[in-house]
Amino acid sequence: MDDTQAQRLLSLYPSLASQAQTLSGLPVITVPLGTVLFREKDPCQGFPLVLDGEVRVSRASPSGRELELYRVQPGEMCLVSSAGLFANQALTARGVATSETTLCLLPPPDFQTALADVGFREYVLGLFAARMADLTGLIEAVAFQRLDSRLAATLLGHGQTLRTTHQALADELGTVREIITRLLHRFERDGLVELSRESITIKNSAGLRALAAGQGG
Repeated sequence: MDDTQAQRLLSLYPSLASQAQTLSGLPVITVPLGTVLFREKDPCQGFPLVLDGEVRVSRASPSGRELELYRVQPGEMCLVSSAGLFANQALTARGVATSETTLCLLPPPDFQTALADVGFREYVLGLFAARMADLTGLIEAVAFQRLDSRLAATLLGHGQTLRTTHQALADELGTVREIITRLLHRFERDGLVELSRESITIKNSAGLRALAAGQGG
């Protein structure tokens, strides 16, 4: 990397000051929007240091739908990559560039060397704790928000008619098809939707919005 990039990198990640010589020798890459930077079950190639842009980290369900875990912006840390490096294990999520993104990778041996520095270790553990708090909030939202509210929110925003199956909705919401079917029939009885084969027609969007906001009965 050139001197300007090295200075920007250290301004974003000041706790790596002791590794300035190592950082100056790292290659910098710029990738376009939509580039998959890493995938689930891949070995972790290093600790990503984002200079510009953003990386969206998500997990995919068996149906192919994704749950966003968090986003990594300049100066921030990727929890999944850090966990992979700490435990020397495969990655558990995938990362995709949400815009043109410039970054470099601190190789695993250099990451382990950097951890010997108290400042960098405290930085990593501090951001690790912050990311864990974010994920705890996400887990609470997914696990404890009323399923009828979550289903109502899922049905909205797709126009008047949503073409999907009860099983696909169950996969997306992390439950079983029978529960989704019972809820949809309740929605139909309440005049919120009309059901047909692999199709759901919205009859009362205002009522669904109220339910999604937790105001329904």
